[in-house]
Amino acid sequence: MAFDDDYPPQSPVSTGMAGRCPRCGQGRLFEGFLKVAPHCPACGLDLKFADAGDGPAVFVTLLAGFVVLGLALITELVYEPPIWVHLVIFLPLTLIVCLGLLRPLKGVLVALQYRNRAEQARLGP
Repeated sequence: MAFDDDYPPQSPVSTGMAGRCPRCGQGRLFEGFLKVAPHCPACGLDLKFADAGDGPAVFVTLLAGFVVLGLALITELVYEPPIWVHLVIFLPLTLIVCLGLLRPLKGVLVALQYRNRAEQARLGP
């Protein structure tokens, strides 16, 4: 991973949430919805180091589960609607919240990998 001090430091949160390059803050980080681009089109940063793994999915599951399940529980306790109301409201809400959070959180984790120079562990010197 090439960590270049010629570029001003970028905030990992703002560049990650916007899906921008963690080095220059200008180029696109993603090639598709979740596929990380091979390199930054603006500064040429090689993005092969970017491997967020299952981290974004874990955070999305925890956040979306907390929000959607909390809303469903409050709805059930206050209004006691039939089950179909829960299905009509909370299944699409779960999908929207999960898909809405997945890309920004993956961008933040990739930007934090760059900022902290995170690499795979190596054995030996």
